[in-house]
Amino acid sequence: APKGDIDLGLRLLLVRHGETDWNRASRFQGQIDVPLNENGRKQGQQAGEFLKDIPIDFAVSSPMLRPKQTAEIILQSHPNVNLQVDDGLREISHGLWEGKLESEISQEYGDLLNQWKVAPETVQMPEGENLQDVLERAVPSWNGIVKSATASGSGFQTGLVVAHDAINKVVLCDILGLSPALIWSIKQGNGAVSVIDYPQGLDKAPVLQAMNITTHLSGGVLDKTAAGAL
Repeated sequence: APKGDIDLGLRLLLVRHGETDWNRASRFQGQIDVPLNENGRKQGQQAGEFLKDIPIDFAVSSPMLRPKQTAEIILQSHPNVNLQVDDGLREISHGLWEGKLESEISQEYGDLLNQWKVAPETVQMPEGENLQDVLERAVPSWNGIVKSATASGSGFQTGLVVAHDAINKVVLCDILGLSPALIWSIKQGNGAVSVIDYPQGLDKAPVLQAMNITTHLSGGVLDKTAAGAL
């Protein structure tokens, strides 16, 4: 009997990096390279425990410290997997907002910050990026991962991808056929896991199996991780 479609395809485990001190303080990080804090390392360990029995075939991370550290912790249970980095997955550049608390941005850029919260697709970060910039680098990187994994002819594979809040949200919007204008309709907690299947690679629509799983972090159904800035 023919096997199910998924036997030919790909499953991607999309993880947001663990918490940093700047997440906790609502300080905008963007492309400033802030490491995980103690709680963030614990979240990485909890995600690693959650995923330890899943046969991971490959792993890709943003080149930034916080996702790389998270991925390395998860891969401690998968010692034969080499971590690759993809520059297209680095976090959105917040430009002049980077390093500032949300309260400071509110004082200096009040109207623009409010616009970011209600119509994010219209915002050009001062000396930074906009969501279209992010879309134009993150989605090709993501699709490149899918294409590479499904072109090898090696049958069903599972890959780990660790990135950032805005990156994950833009990718998930694209997977669902949504505009990046809807990023605030999607939640990505620190250390959360989302599961996306590609039954026939890029030739057929992906299937979002699960999004923002955080039960391994809090023991509850609802996400209790720090909201934080991006």
